[in-house]
Formats: sequence, structure tokens, C-alpha cells
Amino acid sequence: MRLVARAVIVAIVFAHASPAFAYLKFGVSVGGRTITLKWAAGAPRYYVTDRGASGLTSNDVQGAVGRAFASWQAVPTSAISYEFAGFTSALPGQDDGLSTIGFVNHPELTRVLASTSFLIDNTTGELLESDIFFNDAFTWSTAAAGESGKFDLESIALHEIGHFSGLGHSALGETELASGGGRRVIAADSIMFPIAFTAGSVAARSLRADDVAGVSDIYPDGGFSQNTGSVSGRVTKNGGGVFGAHVVAFDLATQTMVGGFSLTAAGDFVVAGLAPGPHLIRVEPIDDADVEEFFNARAPVDLNFRVKFYERLVVVPRGGDSGAIEVQVTPK
Repeated sequence: MRLVARAVIVAIVFAHASPAFAYLKFGVSVGGRTITLKWAAGAPRYYVTDRGASGLTSNDVQGAVGRAFASWQAVPTSAISYEFAGFTSALPGQDDGLSTIGFVNHPELTRVLASTSFLIDNTTGELLESDIFFNDAFTWSTAAAGESGKFDLESIALHEIGHFSGLGHSALGETELASGGGRRVIAADSIMFPIAFTAGSVAARSLRADDVAGVSDIYPDGGFSQNTGSVSGRVTKNGGGVFGAHVVAFDLATQTMVGGFSLTAAGDFVVAGLAPGPHLIRVEPIDDADVEEFFNARAPVDLNFRVKFYERLVVVPRGGDSGAIEVQVTPK
């Protein structure tokens, strides 16, 4: 008999994968090792609740959600695909064996636009069911150019489908403190950045290099492992390792970024899924979102250090690793 458990993702990563990966992925501990949560078949089926919300019909919802699923499925280096199985009267959050997407009214969740939950097999890490709810306490739009004062359903669905597929949050974003509290996004270089653009924006409808690297690592296809490479090493401070440092590899040729974290007490990191060629390496503390957006609240994340650029460019080889580097940061 399989042991199953439901885990809810709102704005927090409940587990992280082995430090051999560039991005946070969801995982489950089995026999003393962490197994990445993923769909075993690589082709999950999903349903859409047969009622709309916020002035949208169920067909409007399916149209926006379908476009978002198509964006993830179109990644050429990823093998995952998705199947729309039809409309259902079920609601997200019910353990009914259906991966259901729809609106639920949660006015008490004043800062939560949407949430993804999983039913998982604790013995294998297989995803059995994943539900996404959009909060009907907010106003929504599916208009091609967006609508002032309404959140873009396709953009938020694109982020949540990243969770649905097994990805955690990315720290590739810049924010500023908003006058009414919280943070306002200035720019984001990953759909998986945990804070949404303001209502009316459609800036988050396209996947970035970081998203492509993440989903391709979980479901590799099309020569992903053979045609990309990685940068590995340690982040240290005063001779000791730094846990939770944000490590960014900037590709000088394509002007794109892939980010990751140091995920051991020794400060080890690997940023993978990189195009061959020279990269600029930047290490920084998490400062554009709450630490709990990325790690369990008990994780020993170090925020007390200054931004550091590695002193030389790192050349990423095709199908291999650049060789370990050590980035030494200094306290603030």
C-alpha cells in the first residue's frame, strides 16, 4: 500500500532537492536520501472546474490555463507534456484523484493570488495529484493585453504550473518596498519568482532561461544533459560555508541568467543547465523576498554578507562542469 501525503504550496518551499542542482525543486526523503517530486509518466492530466469567477467563464479559465500549460510543454529540452481531461464539478483541494484547477474564494488570504497543492507517494516521490486554486477574492482578466486593476490569469497560471511540475521558487527578481506594505516587483528574470507583477501587467507570460533550465533538469529531453554544462563550487565566509546564498550565472553571449543556491552547511552549489561559454558569477544574500519563500523557516540561511562577483569569468564546457570554484564573501 502506498503512503500518500498532501502538501500545500502557497509562498513557501517545503523541501529542497540535493545540492547537485541549480534551482529549488520539491522533494521527499526516502531511505535517507532526497527524491525529486515529479510526474512518473511525464504527461499529467488536469481538469478545470466547470464554473468561472471574477466575470470569467469556465472556457475563459481553460483558455488561459491551456496557454500556460502549452508554454511549459513547448520547452524543447523538456520531456513533460500535459493533457486537458475536461471540466469537472470538483474543486481544487479535494483528494479525489483529479488534478483540478479553478477558483476558490479566500478573502482571508489577503496576499495570496493562487496556490498549488500536491498528493504525493511518500515511498517513491511520484506526484499523484496536483490542484491549483486561484483566489476569487481578487479580480482577474484573460484579455490579450491585460486589464487595468485586474490580475492576468495566464501569468499567474504559468507560475503555478511550474509548481505543478515540481519546481520551487527562483530568486531572480528585483523588488522595492511598496508604500502600503509588502514589495513591488521591478523586474523578474524567472517566472518562478515568488512575487507577482502588479494588477494589469502581462509581463510574466513567457518563460525565462532559469525556468527552462529547471523544468529540463526534472524532465530532460532533446540532448539537454549533453548540450549544456554547469558551474560548481562553494560559497565561504571567514573560512566556513554559507548556506542559502543566491548564486547567479550570467551568460555573456545570450545575456540570460540562471540562478541557484548553496544548499549545504559547507556552502556547496551547482548551477546547471547553462549554455557553453563564459559566465559571470555573482553571489548575494536573499533580499528581494522573504527567506520563507524559498526555504523552511528552520533552515540556517545566512543573510549577513555582501554581494560578491567571482574574480574571473568561468567557462562552462558542453556536457560537463567548469570545475569547482570558491567564492569568498565578506560580512556586512
